[in-house]
Amino acid sequence: MTRYGEALAAARASLKSAGVVSAALDARLLLADASGLKMAALIAHDSDPMPDIAQAAFRSHIGRRLAGEPVARILGEKDFWSLPIKVSPATLVPRPDTETLIEVVLSAIPSRFGQDVAIADLGTGSGAILIALLRELPRARGVATDISDEALQMARLNAEHHGVADRMRFQRIDFADGPLGPFHVVVANPPYIESDAIDDLETEIREHDPRCALDGGPDGLVAYRAIVGRIDSLLATDGLLAVEVGSNQGGAVAQLCAEVGLDDIRIHPDLAGRDRVVSAIKTIPAIGSKKPKKALGKVRRSG
Repeated sequence: MTRYGEALAAARASLKSAGVVSAALDARLLLADASGLKMAALIAHDSDPMPDIAQAAFRSHIGRRLAGEPVARILGEKDFWSLPIKVSPATLVPRPDTETLIEVVLSAIPSRFGQDVAIADLGTGSGAILIALLRELPRARGVATDISDEALQMARLNAEHHGVADRMRFQRIDFADGPLGPFHVVVANPPYIESDAIDDLETEIREHDPRCALDGGPDGLVAYRAIVGRIDSLLATDGLLAVEVGSNQGGAVAQLCAEVGLDDIRIHPDLAGRDRVVSAIKTIPAIGSKKPKKALGKVRRSG
């Protein structure tokens, strides 16, 4: 007879021996899911015998975790902006660093647009970014795009679960092709890993995240060029562009924004102090003239 506490201790030891940094938390999360108990209830059941069906599910969970599969993939969901977001093999797992993007947009919206804003989320994946924004902005509406039908299905499922599906539209389209604007806000967490660097990523990412959501081309900037290349049709006058970037890409993406004439370009750090979001504003061109491309001037670093 195996008790809950014994199963938890054994799993924790196995994960720790395998080098899993978050072994204790991972074991508790996986046991709670396998047993159908809340994490807080596991202590109360510590000495109780564990049903066979729960033992089998827990062994499967731990086996998958030992093989390098992320906990969120095993559980099928991940909290983002305090919202449980369902994930699938077609979507990235939402990461805490991406919440910086939500903070940047929410800090800018009230002073620029009020609450009635139109938002485009390019490469939406699970829909986490747009759903979080619509939950915070009850009068906002948005369009979520992705090249994957499976990802869009997951985004719709999450939107329905969180009560914002009636304020979202979903389009299967690439960065270079759509959607049709203009929007007050354009957000994106596009693929930004250099193609040659993907095979060097940790197992949890390399083997379990969809490659199309990782591969940013030879220099990692292909998607950003496609987005800023359409900025005139995407973004309304005085509109906000906010994109997540890799920790070494802030300057390069800021330069791309400058080259298409965007203003008030800022680089925002995540909680670890690494470049995480680049934001920019599309201001009014001079009457009767096309706004010229310009060299990168002063870029503000927030935080």
